[in-house]
Amino acid sequence: MVIKSIGFPRMHKEKGEKRDFLPELFEKLKRYKEINIFVEEGYGTGMGYLPEDYLRKNPNLKFADHNEVYEKDMIVVLRAPEDEEIRMMKRGSVLLSMLHYDTRPLRNKLLEQRGIICFSMDSLTDDNNVRMLVNYSGTARSGVKVAFNELRKRMPDFYSPSRRPINVTIIGMGAVGLNAVKAFEELSDIEFFDSNEEVPGIIIRMIPRNITKDKKLLAPLLKETDILVDASKRPDPSEIIIPNRLISLLPQHAIILDLSADPYNDRISPMQVKGIEGIPTGTLDKYVIEPDDELYNTIPEGVNSENRRVVVSCNAWPGVDPAECMAIYGEQILPFLQVLLEKDPLSLDINSDNLYERALVRGSLDYFCHYFSSRR
Repeated sequence: MVIKSIGFPRMHKEKGEKRDFLPELFEKLKRYKEINIFVEEGYGTGMGYLPEDYLRKNPNLKFADHNEVYEKDMIVVLRAPEDEEIRMMKRGSVLLSMLHYDTRPLRNKLLEQRGIICFSMDSLTDDNNVRMLVNYSGTARSGVKVAFNELRKRMPDFYSPSRRPINVTIIGMGAVGLNAVKAFEELSDIEFFDSNEEVPGIIIRMIPRNITKDKKLLAPLLKETDILVDASKRPDPSEIIIPNRLISLLPQHAIILDLSADPYNDRISPMQVKGIEGIPTGTLDKYVIEPDDELYNTIPEGVNSENRRVVVSCNAWPGVDPAECMAIYGEQILPFLQVLLEKDPLSLDINSDNLYERALVRGSLDYFCHYFSSRR
């Protein structure tokens, strides 16, 4: 298979979703003169770019409507297309996107049925299983900043020299959790070291699975937790880490920060749930969720949401700072695009000398279905 056309559609999701790849990426694709590159009309406008900004970098770009863009040989879009958009794609076309195979079994099935050749950006890993197209810092920093600001508003003695230190408890010790630690450290220095020196700062605790599995050990930790962070990556998304009853132990002013942002899915069995039971998932349009928010009505029946605190959650955390996010993704995605444009996507080799080619194989839906889904 030879790719002769690429489509870069816009993401018609929340109003707050403004991200598109920056003009600099298209400048680097200019050398592929034999390939027609289409971008959707209005591309980049959410971040203040105009069509001429893109054409200045690559005069060969073509602008088209949403439907036409999805008819191309390869579709490149950050967040996964909606089901109706997948159905617009032609059989045998290539999709490069954040597809999150682990937690989207129904979408995986649709992609297989439609004969789409998939490569998931979030599954592109090197030989040491380290993600290669990712913005961990953007995920962690955006969420941490919002959660910290919300705590400042709600903790009665936030600036009191006589209060205890602020306690942050982080579930998950992967890259997102570690970046959250760094973000909290920086905020603590700004707020309580560079100024307000007499006010106690932040104590950060990371709790691994051998602690979260023991609810008796969790209870005293939660009673003194001011910000509870879910940065976990669960091998089984039907398993709850923090039962809803334990949320009642958190102080009334406590903030729950949902960095994992796993969705509910009651169309599969067992139901896919969130690591912290009974919290809703926010969006770029609403990522601060009050205990009486209508978003709680979207939680599936059977999920206990009785005990509530303010939740800070977003299904696209890096999108809070769209331009910075897309500058990072644009640099990271280029070598993967080069492989797909220079080789047959159906003949990629896991034993290739090219690191990016090997990563693309690992990021394919075929690879996931063969090596991972069968283990569940």
